[in-house]
Amino acid sequence: MSAPPAFRQQLLGAIPRLRRYARSLVFDVSAADDLVQATLERALNHWRQFDPKRDLVVWLLAIAHNAWLDGLRRDRHLDVVSPESLTETLDRERSHTPDIGLQIDLSEALARLVPDQRSALMLVVVEQLSYAEAADVLQVPEGTVMSRVSRARAVLRAWLDGGSVPSGSHVAARRDLRRVV
Repeated sequence: MSAPPAFRQQLLGAIPRLRRYARSLVFDVSAADDLVQATLERALNHWRQFDPKRDLVVWLLAIAHNAWLDGLRRDRHLDVVSPESLTETLDRERSHTPDIGLQIDLSEALARLVPDQRSALMLVVVEQLSYAEAADVLQVPEGTVMSRVSRARAVLRAWLDGGSVPSGSHVAARRDLRRVV
């Protein structure tokens, strides 16, 4: 039996938020669209498991997050780009397109965040989920989400204020927090 029309309609309404979150995870439009499609397929295949008392978007974001993690595990054989290499590439691109400035800086800073921090930040700040809802999506304690968001904000603040963010962005976050305290 296929999903009821009302459920399918709710899925359609959630696609923009799913796409935004997927793009924040993979930084590639095509891969993000694939992740959204995989999420929707999983949701349609398991629609009976959805608890109507739960927020559908939170459920879908959890599915997207788990699908993304599954993809990471499956694609471990792919080359990983170091933050230094990413910086060099973006510096070359920036020299050809000087008008994009802040957008490239923010995109570069987000790309340099530890994936756990980036996921938590995007769920809380962009998707406007509560810490409890983000914890449900990420399957971690609420305090862990709060910590990840705090560290991510500190790293982004340092980066956008002209500071350098080392490849281990959690180190920069700790240094930044010491400066504040």
